[in-house]
Amino acid sequence: MSTQRTRLILVALISCLATAAAMFLIMGRSTPPGDASPEAGFSRDMAVHHTQAADMSFAVRDAGSDPAIRGLTYDIITTQTAQRGIFMGWLQQWGLNQARTRPAMAWMAGHGEHGTATTAGVPATMPGLASEEEMKRLRAAKGRDAEILFLQLMIRHHEGGVQMAKALLGLSNRDEVRTLARHIVDTQDGEIKYMTNLLKERGAQPYPSILK
Repeated sequence: MSTQRTRLILVALISCLATAAAMFLIMGRSTPPGDASPEAGFSRDMAVHHTQAADMSFAVRDAGSDPAIRGLTYDIITTQTAQRGIFMGWLQQWGLNQARTRPAMAWMAGHGEHGTATTAGVPATMPGLASEEEMKRLRAAKGRDAEILFLQLMIRHHEGGVQMAKALLGLSNRDEVRTLARHIVDTQDGEIKYMTNLLKERGAQPYPSILK
């Protein structure tokens, strides 16, 4: 793994730890979010979103030997697993159920500009998630085919994560949640650009963007 990639991983982990530390300091001074709050919905749904990103990364990590892909999958697994832990920690500290108690993405009501919206302004599906069929194809793919499919699916997945994080920024004034949401936007925007370049190197293109 390159020195630059190792540095990026360390920065991501330090950022997650700093966010967690700030979370505990801030929560002692403010009223915790309620069960139907944007913060609770975002934490639950983004935890699910991050879990699939890690699953996709594990699926392709050992399907080839390309160092760039293996480094990228390691970054995604490490960063998004750590962030998922923060989401679960928030829900526990807020005294809320970690499992979903409301429909997925209901917290985004009124922010239908992010993703495919129903008439109530709520996305019809969690943006960017791979379908069961796409996950089967990814697990079965090998070598270069696995790399290309992974990059295409993960770019779209990151676009969905960016949509969700930006929607949270428009709904919440809670500092620790906003800080992590901004970090997700910045990190995943950067990885989208990096993965697009990796696709070009392999003579392939991303799927049509879901970003508005």
